[in-house]
Amino acid sequence: MSRQVQVHIALFLVTLIYGATFTIAKEVMPKYIPPYGFIVMRVWGATILFMVAGFFSSVSSIPVEKKDVRLIVLSAITGVGANMLFFFKGLSLTTPIKAAIEMVSTPLFVAILAFVVLKEKVTLMKILGLTLGLTGAVLLILWPHFSFTGGTVLGDFYVFLNAIIYAYYLIIAKPLILKYQAINLIKWTFLIGSIFVFPFGFKDLTKVNWASIPLHIWFAIAFIIVCTTFLTYLLNGWALKYVHSSVVGAYIYLQPVLASIIAVLLGKDVLTLHKAIFSVFIFAGVYLVSRKQQELSQ
Repeated sequence: MSRQVQVHIALFLVTLIYGATFTIAKEVMPKYIPPYGFIVMRVWGATILFMVAGFFSSVSSIPVEKKDVRLIVLSAITGVGANMLFFFKGLSLTTPIKAAIEMVSTPLFVAILAFVVLKEKVTLMKILGLTLGLTGAVLLILWPHFSFTGGTVLGDFYVFLNAIIYAYYLIIAKPLILKYQAINLIKWTFLIGSIFVFPFGFKDLTKVNWASIPLHIWFAIAFIIVCTTFLTYLLNGWALKYVHSSVVGAYIYLQPVLASIIAVLLGKDVLTLHKAIFSVFIFAGVYLVSRKQQELSQ
């Protein structure tokens, strides 16, 4: 199996997990655990996993250069702290449908920031792919449901902020990952991030009635920590070594498609013709953005 295929399988798995997270996270918060408290559990739990994984990893640890410390701290604040706090808070104040639409804006911010910060080449094909994928993703959700009316403006604003911050993280993390290896960088960014989020969520945790949390919610919490956080960050970090950050960001277009499939399997939705058509738009967009990547080593 070529490295290119391996990378796209990893990115697809990440997207599948994220697609399920919209529904699973809403099961936990705010009914059982407030959003900021949930973030503390998520980040601290994942930090332990990353530290253990780093201990058993065969990847050599490279001493951090003094000039990179500031960038690593910034990666922790954007990729672990602020991004997660804004997303979970926003998701708790808006609907999963609106949040999914707003998160689709991430590749646009990634492409813009990649051009400005990393000087990545912006081709006509990439612009076409971004436009096609964004159109399909928006139409997929907008067609039957979308409305900006209602009391979700603050939540929508938080999710948009999360999209911008996560896009910036993808940009600044890539050179660090290439230099220090994904597992080494991520374990330190999560350790720093765990310190950053603690003051925001500690009070929320003191309000939780732990005895009232049912078993299926504990499974949901475990999924968010192990899959949504630990596994996806490892896979994204590994993928960033071989493809442009805009390709990693473009896979967010698949989230509405996979979320629809999950909803159908759970009996929460039905697969219609317009959903199938818009899904083709999304897959085509991802293909156009990711084709002809010269950085991939076979």
